[in-house]
Amino acid sequence: MTASINPPPSTTSNLPPPFHHTIPPPQLFALGAEAHLYTTTFLLPSKKCILKHRPPKSYRHPILDTRLTRHRILSEARTLVRCRRENVPVPGVLALDADNGWMMMEFVEGGTVKEKLQKLRERWKGVETEGELWERREREVKGLMERVGEAVGRMHDVGIVHGDLTTSNLMLRSSPEGRESSTSTNGVRGEGAGHLEEEEVHLDGEIVLIDFGLATQSSQDEDKAVDLYVLERAFGSTHPEVEEGFQEVLMAYGESYKGAKVVLKRLEEVRMRGRKKSMVG
Repeated sequence: MTASINPPPSTTSNLPPPFHHTIPPPQLFALGAEAHLYTTTFLLPSKKCILKHRPPKSYRHPILDTRLTRHRILSEARTLVRCRRENVPVPGVLALDADNGWMMMEFVEGGTVKEKLQKLRERWKGVETEGELWERREREVKGLMERVGEAVGRMHDVGIVHGDLTTSNLMLRSSPEGRESSTSTNGVRGEGAGHLEEEEVHLDGEIVLIDFGLATQSSQDEDKAVDLYVLERAFGSTHPEVEEGFQEVLMAYGESYKGAKVVLKRLEEVRMRGRKKSMVG
């Protein structure tokens, strides 16, 4: 789901019925073609959660729209529940109403991998690519890539294909240790150290897969290879500075998924088709 950068303010008229009188009202933070995402609370004021609402589509027949919305909400919820049961890192489902097109999910504290890597790129702009700080940066990126590969491998191992596997749909859950040490420069001083200290970006924390609106249950190696290809293209186009590290993703994927060998071989075929398509235009 592609979200707008600056979504309009939330209004209760856009919310499903149970949330018309919620105080404070849910706050819209992402607006997609099929669903709206809000931050709100669940049971307790201190328990933050995500509300995903699929609003009615006026261009569809009401009966068809209701059936499609119900099917998609239930399908996504079942996928998330299955992933959680099999220890795949995804948000937990807290509540849903398929008839009214909404689902409440666990709030994941942190940011997307896309946001983290973009901040990392800005942080290292104009800084020499050597020394102790750079080596630590390389280790952190390698560790991030390995955790991404492991998470995707675990998902594929239980027969789930994401369908929209990009760095926008990979969350990096914040860890207390990372927050406490976020201003550390490991004792390094010199030109540029102050800049690095002010804008320290840590890549530690658990990878959490999100947005399963296009997910399917599949045992087909082709489907899993396409998942990996989409992710590889996302790294190449959005994060070219770490594109070479995608090999770490594939290595960790191979170690976490017993059927990876066949999928990785199929990935080569998918890449070839992708190159031919690019050449033809």
